[in-house]
Amino acid sequence: MSYLITQLMREWGFLLRQKYVVVLLLCSFILSGFAIYSGLSEVSAQQQTIERLKAADQSDRAKVQKKQSDAGMLAYYSFYLTYSQPSNLAFAALGERDIFPWKHRINLLALEGQIYESDAQNAELAQAGKIDFVFVISALAPLVIILLFHDLFASERTSGRHDLLVTTAKSYFALWGARITVRFVAIIVCLMLPFFVGGFIAGASAYEVAYVSLLCIAYLAFWTALSVWWGKNATSAPRVASSLIGLWVLFAFIIPILGDLAINKSVHSPKGGDIMLTQREAVNDAWDLPKSATMQPFIKEYPALAPYIDMKSEFEWKWYYAFQQMGDLKAAELSKAYRDAAAKKYELAGFVSWISPPSLLQRSLTRAANTDSIAAYAYEQQIRDYHQQLREFYYPWLFYQGDPTKAALENMPRFENTTQSSN
Repeated sequence: MSYLITQLMREWGFLLRQKYVVVLLLCSFILSGFAIYSGLSEVSAQQQTIERLKAADQSDRAKVQKKQSDAGMLAYYSFYLTYSQPSNLAFAALGERDIFPWKHRINLLALEGQIYESDAQNAELAQAGKIDFVFVISALAPLVIILLFHDLFASERTSGRHDLLVTTAKSYFALWGARITVRFVAIIVCLMLPFFVGGFIAGASAYEVAYVSLLCIAYLAFWTALSVWWGKNATSAPRVASSLIGLWVLFAFIIPILGDLAINKSVHSPKGGDIMLTQREAVNDAWDLPKSATMQPFIKEYPALAPYIDMKSEFEWKWYYAFQQMGDLKAAELSKAYRDAAAKKYELAGFVSWISPPSLLQRSLTRAANTDSIAAYAYEQQIRDYHQQLREFYYPWLFYQGDPTKAALENMPRFENTTQSSN
């Protein structure tokens, strides 16, 4: 044991005397720290936005309920906040939260248009993406490892020390194992220490931190093993470095890009704009159609309301909200096709990720952080479920109960976000 410690301490001292290695490790630490700080700031901003909107949502609805007593007017002017709360690991892997909306305000009108008329942030900024922890680990850390290990053997051969070192070393570990271990541990500490601090600040559980750490260390070990193996018998460090960088470009960029192009070409999907247009055309056409063209399909969805569909005037709120729902029904097939295509693309992207380690790590971490497209569509389904609850609350008042009382409004469904779970 003392011999082992001695070898490790010797290699640690040797590492600290190499200025370029120290600078490289320091840069890695700073970059990882910046990514964690950026992620924590973004998550904090999202949480503050949600809390601010929750307060404003309640205030706005209280004002509407104070001014309006008619059920139809209440349903028309009342908006309801829905949101997807960031998970405890979202700071490390922001994933799709800068592309898919994580907040919506909806009312009782046709839902499809409200969902696909998203409030996503600036498109150019979203395209550029964010430097989060998963990006640093998956895309940038391999370069650091290549720089640390590409010349491990070649530099000794170039200087003429290789044969002498091999001859005089007591064991393989004494010469190469200790050097590899020290460098590997150093880069792990520099990259992961900011994550541990961020996990503590964000309130992530020990299991969540351990799971992410295991994935990251295994990924970095893969690149370390690849770099060591590739350069084991090499005599030219630049040639080793260029070959490894070529592999990095292949894994991190070429395979994901080609895979994405192939998936988009093979899986056809309707556009969100087509869904909105279909729904809005159905709603607009309903004004000119006989009332029965709306009410008859509607009571197939709500047979319990069949005794109350007769209208005493040209316009009644129950008819208005009935054809809003029929607009959603007309767009339902397109909407389902859109979601099915998205699920198929995600599934195919999973197969591609098995030949692209950076993509596989990103996919695994965003799934753990609940920030991938699965989480985005789970939130979308929550919106649909909540909208259905609102309809079921309002329809009795619109069709036969008259105007709701203040006490009844207290029992109005409230949105509850359930997408925070990481796994």
